[in-house]
Amino acid sequence: MRRRASRRDLACWRATQITDVATLGGVASRSDLRNVAIVAHVDHGKTTLVDAMLWQSGAFRANQDVGERVLDSTDLEREKGITILAKNTAVHYGKTKINIVDTPGHADFGGEVERGLTMVDGVLLLVDASEGPLPQTRFVLRKALEARLPVILVVNKVDRPDARIKEVVDEVYELFLDLDADEEQVEFPIVYTNAREGRAGVEPEALADDLGPLFELLLERIPAPEHDPKHPLQALVTNLDASPYVGRLALARIQHGTLKKGQQVAWCRADGRIERVKITELYVTEALDRVDAHEAGPGEIVAVAGLPEVTIGETLADPDDPRPLPVSTVDEPSLSMTVGVNTSPLSGREGDRLTASMLKGRLDQELVGNVSLRVLPTQRPDTWEVQGRGELQLAVLVELMRREGFELTVGKPQVVTQIVDGKVHEPVERLAIDAPEDYVGVLTQLLALRKGRLEQMVNHGTGWVRLEYLVPARALIGFRTEFLTETRGTGILHHVFDRYEPWHGELRTRPTGSLVSDRRGPATAFALMNLQERGQMFIGPTIEVYEGMIVGENARAEDLDVNATKEKKLTNMRAASSDETVRLIPPRPMSLEQALEFIREDECVEVTPASVRLRKLVLEASKRQSSAGKKARALATAG
Repeated sequence: MRRRASRRDLACWRATQITDVATLGGVASRSDLRNVAIVAHVDHGKTTLVDAMLWQSGAFRANQDVGERVLDSTDLEREKGITILAKNTAVHYGKTKINIVDTPGHADFGGEVERGLTMVDGVLLLVDASEGPLPQTRFVLRKALEARLPVILVVNKVDRPDARIKEVVDEVYELFLDLDADEEQVEFPIVYTNAREGRAGVEPEALADDLGPLFELLLERIPAPEHDPKHPLQALVTNLDASPYVGRLALARIQHGTLKKGQQVAWCRADGRIERVKITELYVTEALDRVDAHEAGPGEIVAVAGLPEVTIGETLADPDDPRPLPVSTVDEPSLSMTVGVNTSPLSGREGDRLTASMLKGRLDQELVGNVSLRVLPTQRPDTWEVQGRGELQLAVLVELMRREGFELTVGKPQVVTQIVDGKVHEPVERLAIDAPEDYVGVLTQLLALRKGRLEQMVNHGTGWVRLEYLVPARALIGFRTEFLTETRGTGILHHVFDRYEPWHGELRTRPTGSLVSDRRGPATAFALMNLQERGQMFIGPTIEVYEGMIVGENARAEDLDVNATKEKKLTNMRAASSDETVRLIPPRPMSLEQALEFIREDECVEVTPASVRLRKLVLEASKRQSSAGKKARALATAG
C-alpha cells in the first residue's frame, strides 16, 4: 500500500522543481511559481482575503479550528485589529505555488510595505467598495508603480449596503492618473470579491461560489519570476525572523541561481565586507508553516539559518563570483520622540528592566528588524531620540517594551525637519476625513487653525462628506482626540506623509492646561471631589501621586498646582451636611496613544508594565516657576 505524501514531502519536492517554461534572450521564467503582495488601506480586508485563499487551497483540514485573521498572530495585532508586521504565506492553485505577502495597511508601518514589494512580481490592490481609495492606498500604489509592478484591482466588500462600486473604480482610475501612471499601468484588470464569504467574480452582480476567478486572473496577469540560468547565485535578504532552535533566520528572495542546504555562500555585508558562510538550515513556506527544503530555485522566498548577524538589505551570493545586489531604500522618518529611563519617584515598583544599558540594548535590537526606525543619542546619557513614520509606530514600540518589563519616560512627539536651500522644511500629511455633513463647518474651522489646505470635498449624497486636506504633520499631533469630540465619535480620519514644505509658522497648541499634583501621597475622594470642578480628572481615589504628576486637565489654558491628597478633617461636632456621600465623576483613563497626543513640550509620559502616568519634565514646582519666569523675561527682552 502506497504511503500518502505528507505536506513536508510535497514541499521538499516542489522546492527542487525549477520549471523553465520559456527562455528568451537568455532569460528564463518559472511557470510553477508566482510571488504577489496584497496592499491596501487599513481595514479594507487584506488579511480576511488571505484567510479565504488559505481555506480554499486546502491549507486547513475541514474540521480544523482556525481563528479569524490567522496571519495577525501577535497579541498586539489581535488587540488593535490591524496588521503591524509583513508576513508571507503560500497557497497552491493547480500546479502553481503562489507566495503571498500580507502587508500592513497603516501608513506608520510603510517600511514593512516597501520591504514586501521587493519580494514580489505583482500586487493585488485591495479597495473597499464603499470607502474607496484612502491615503494609504495612494502610498502603497505609488510604491508599486515606482517599482513597475503590475497591479490587479480587487474591489472588496461588494455586499455592503452602502457600496458604490462604479464610483470607487472611477476614483481608482483618477488615483492612477494623479500618480502619473503610464498607459500600460492604467489598463489594470478588475475583480470583485466578498472576502468574508470567500467569493469572487469579474462582475459585481455575478460572484462565483469561490475565489476561482481571482486565482485565474492572478495566474494570467502576474508574471512568473524571471532569472538568468547562467547568472551566479544572488539572494536579497528582505526580512528577519528568529527561531528558538536555530537562531536568527534571514528571509530572502532568490533572484538567480539555486540555494542548497549545507552550501557555502558569500555573505555580502552592508559595510562592504564579504564572508564565506554555510547555510545550516533552509526552509520554504507552505501555508502557515516553514518546512525543510534540500534546495530552492530562482524566484522562491526562503528562510535561511547560519548567519547570526545578518541584517536586512544584505546579499547571499556565489562564493566564486560574489555580486552584491543594491540595498533597498525606504522613506526617511517624519516624527521623533525621546525615550529614556524612568526617573519618577515611583520607578522600580512595577518593572524589572530599569537601566540605561538594558534600554539601549532593546532599541538596538529593534533597529535590526525595523528598517524605518532611527535611534540617535541626545545630550543625556540615559535618553535617546527615536525617529519613525508616525505616532502609532512609535507607540507600538513603547507598548511592546512595556510588556517586556521596561519602565520608560517618553517625551512629546516632534516632527523631523530638513534644511532645503537654507530654509527649514517640515513634513506635510495628506489627511482624509469621512464625517456626517452636519460637522463640515466645525471641521473646517478646526483645520484652518492648524494651517490645513482643503484639496477636495465630495458629498456622496448619503449624508456623509469626504474632505481631503494637506496639513503640517505637527498640527495633527493631538488632533484625533479633539476630532472625535467634535464629531461625537462618528468621524473617521486617516493621514499619510505626502511631502516636505517650508515651515508654516506657529500653530495653536492644546487649548487647556494641566492639573499638577504638588505633593506625594495617595489621592483621596475628598480632594478629588473639590478638584473635579476645575476640569477632567485622570485618576481615582487611592492612586499614588507625586509632585509634578499630572492628575487632570484644567479647563483653563494655564497649569494649576493642586493638592490631590488632602483629607477631610475630623471633629467631634456632628452636622447634617458633614456626612453626605462623596459623588465623583469617573476619571478619564488614558491609553498610551492618547497620552502621547495630550502632552505638551514641557511634559512627558511615564510608562510601566502596569501604568501610564503623565508628568512634568521638571517635577519640582519651584524650579518650573523660576524657569517660566526666565523664559518670560527673555521674551520681553527680545520683544
